[in-house]
Amino acid sequence: MNNSFFARKFVVQGIFIAIALVIIARLFYIQIIDKTYILSANNNVLRKVIVYPARGVVFDRNGKVLVQNEPVYDLMVTPREAKDIDTALLCQLIDIDKPGFIRRMDKARAHSPYRASIFEKQLSSTTYAQLQEQLYKFRGFYVQNRTVRSYPDSMASHVLGYTLEANEKDIERSNGFYRPGDYIGATGIERSYEDLLRGQRGVKNQMVDALNRPKGVFMEGKYDTLAVAGDGLISTLDKDLQVLAEKLMKGKMGSIVAIEPSSGEILTFVSSPGYDPNLMVGRERGNNYMDLLNDRTNPMFVRPIQAYYPPGSVFKVVAALTAQQAGVIDEHTVFNCPGGYRYGNGRIMRCTHVDGPTSLIKSIQKSCNTYYGYVYARMIDSRGMSSPKAYDLWRDAIGKFGIGHTIGIDLPGEKPGLVPTSNWYSKRFRSDKWRSSFNISLSIGQGEMGITPLQMANIMAIVANRGFYYRPHLVKGIGEKKLIRDEYKEKIYAGVDTKYYEPVIEGMSRAVNVPGGTGYAVRLSDVEMCGKTGTAQNPHGKDHAVFFAFAPRENPKIAIAVFVENAGYGGTWAGPMVNMIVDQYINGKISLPKSVQDRIFNANFIPQVAKAKETKEAPKKDSTKVKKDSTGTVLNTAATKEEKREIYVHHSQIKRGHE
Repeated sequence: MNNSFFARKFVVQGIFIAIALVIIARLFYIQIIDKTYILSANNNVLRKVIVYPARGVVFDRNGKVLVQNEPVYDLMVTPREAKDIDTALLCQLIDIDKPGFIRRMDKARAHSPYRASIFEKQLSSTTYAQLQEQLYKFRGFYVQNRTVRSYPDSMASHVLGYTLEANEKDIERSNGFYRPGDYIGATGIERSYEDLLRGQRGVKNQMVDALNRPKGVFMEGKYDTLAVAGDGLISTLDKDLQVLAEKLMKGKMGSIVAIEPSSGEILTFVSSPGYDPNLMVGRERGNNYMDLLNDRTNPMFVRPIQAYYPPGSVFKVVAALTAQQAGVIDEHTVFNCPGGYRYGNGRIMRCTHVDGPTSLIKSIQKSCNTYYGYVYARMIDSRGMSSPKAYDLWRDAIGKFGIGHTIGIDLPGEKPGLVPTSNWYSKRFRSDKWRSSFNISLSIGQGEMGITPLQMANIMAIVANRGFYYRPHLVKGIGEKKLIRDEYKEKIYAGVDTKYYEPVIEGMSRAVNVPGGTGYAVRLSDVEMCGKTGTAQNPHGKDHAVFFAFAPRENPKIAIAVFVENAGYGGTWAGPMVNMIVDQYINGKISLPKSVQDRIFNANFIPQVAKAKETKEAPKKDSTKVKKDSTGTVLNTAATKEEKREIYVHHSQIKRGHE
């Protein structure tokens, strides 16, 4: 029995010894005798090459390309492999100097001596062609193909946005999706729709020889993964209308926003001054960015959603609607206008003309300040409750029109505007016994109120729809199925019954289409346009020109707000712009006399603005001196520094665009 056990033991041991000897012999043969394996190992390297997907293409509402992709080439380096480099030749080929070469190599070594990283990004096709012919001379270097954004018409920069290389925070937030060298949407819809536009990267396993020359695909691509291109987007913008609007705003500061009322789709979105989005692409992007950042006109400031302006006459439309809903006036209510509204201790909020007995319709047609002084007094002082409580009801009512909060556009950075709370005023006046006379300037959209141009245009969409709106948005179709986000399908009501809109709309129609109306000079002969001029007071310089409208009156197709900073009268400057944009969109032509067109196209208000800002001193925020606006309203009595900051927030937003 024992002999049998020991016999089996020796047999098993012998088998293991034999297998070990075979393996050792085979390794000896491969490594010492057979030179083919060592030659193959020395002459070939398996390189994992990232295949970057093309970002989704962006089209306008009619299928015209707004954003596309073009090829560029990143020069990659693995520092450990980079030996015996002809530094002078490489520097010449990619147009860098010797210190630049050293700096780039140090950065690559700091990243990893053994892993490839970007040595020089975004080489042009011409540079790549020159380099490719001699790339075999630079061991450890290879080229990574990728695409960057291209903007064929150099337009709509604030809408489309731009991409940047992902930083450490972007990489951390993405849970590993992004890696160093990846690009990510930074602004505009590039950022808002980043998760759809970016696509999914792939990996290609490539065989290269010791001279860096490709030798084919490893295992016939068995272990490769394909890149998946990003989803395309269909923008709501009308390219031709956008081009016209940008041309109209050249040499001016301000905004144009036009919306299709029936859908909330934004037809044109202009922030002026703007910039060429192609400046944010390529090897000079960093220098271009700093130039834009240091530009006194602040071309990267997105005025339609970030600038606060006093709404002026557009607010009279909201005031008329909310007062009717509250039951303090109706379409037959008449107030006498002797040339101004008297309040407080003999103070007066002046009107631009003497209107005499004025009805609701006439108040809109003539833009009567006096009428809305009386309306505001009834809303605040005559509702059988304390003024702060009545003010809160008033504030809630105008808030349903999108004033004082963000609307929800699909762009990053939207600001809410400013409508102070009743508590804010009680602190400011050191009492809760204040009345309408304390902040009467709010009655005509002045004082501490600030709204964005987008909010102005959205108010016009609400009026055009007789009481509701869809959230304004810039993308109407995603991917092949042309999907739209659910929040942009929701119908939102403004809290005022449909019946109260007709007298307001009639007043807006008369303002444009009846002789004597404030917008009669910019009427359209074949389209009934309803609108209002405005001249918003500006504490930092010349008044702002405002015009807002919708057309046609029945089945409206466009609602628009134009705001031109420091231009003066709305009917003189903003009105003709509205005329041309509406005429072009509805009729496909511009009927305004050539002399008027030339006056608008050639006007330049930026030099005057810059000069005014150089000589104007900013208000001192630590002052307790009593200050009043044009209506006599106290601006900052006994306000704390924080409270004063809120008072001036919308003015400072305007200043950002000037300084």
